[in-house]
Amino acid sequence: MLSEVKSVINRVISRQREKIWLSPIVACASAEDPLFEELKKVVAPDHALPQDLLPEAKSVIVYFLPFQHEICSDNAGYFPVASRKWAEAYVITNRLITEINERLKEFFKKFGYTSSTTPATHNFDEKRLVSRWSHKHVGYIAGLGTFGINRLLITMSGCCGRLGSIITEATIEPTKRPDKEYCLEKSGQSCLKCVRRCPVEALSGRQFDRQSCYKRLLDNDKLYPDLPLTDVCGQCSCNVPCSHTAPAIQSVSELTLDDQAKR
Repeated sequence: MLSEVKSVINRVISRQREKIWLSPIVACASAEDPLFEELKKVVAPDHALPQDLLPEAKSVIVYFLPFQHEICSDNAGYFPVASRKWAEAYVITNRLITEINERLKEFFKKFGYTSSTTPATHNFDEKRLVSRWSHKHVGYIAGLGTFGINRLLITMSGCCGRLGSIITEATIEPTKRPDKEYCLEKSGQSCLKCVRRCPVEALSGRQFDRQSCYKRLLDNDKLYPDLPLTDVCGQCSCNVPCSHTAPAIQSVSELTLDDQAKR
């Protein structure tokens, strides 16, 4: 059924006038996965469980919509602020995620299953700056990728893009979680390029200054007053090794057999 879900997503994307996205990635977690309970410790005590959003929840589907490379290159070129093209991609993709979720609800309804969704963004506590339903963390549970030093979820198609999720009563086989880190730094290789690209020095190997990061997002919103809310930045995801791929996995695969034997 997960392949059918991806087909629904692809059909919605194909109808869009804008050509902003590459092929989506889709993953699934059981609503009973014990890691959901861990989110109350890792993210926030009031982080929702799948059953809070849908009492008979059986599966949680998470999908990643990677941006075209030119979107990321354009944003990187406007460092230290967000480019207009990046801001527009953010607005358009949030709208797309809403449409995808509606089509997925209809898809599951045909089979007799109820589904539930949350907004693609702006579903967080504005004082604590923590999400009540973190698409990134839920994506990790579903096996979509692993976290980078930039606090973004790195998928096999990188971290430049947007995440959406849907909870359903349908029972779908869970996706296996990665057994290796996708982040170069976390895999033991030297990188930290995302840290150096942060315009407000909100990132470090161990700390994340949420308030400084959020202030920069709001500052960028002021650059494009004619657009809907564009609290964006994205510089830590652009022009870095994990922008469009899982670099740790790729770097290992590119080694010769002799090189790997010496590691």
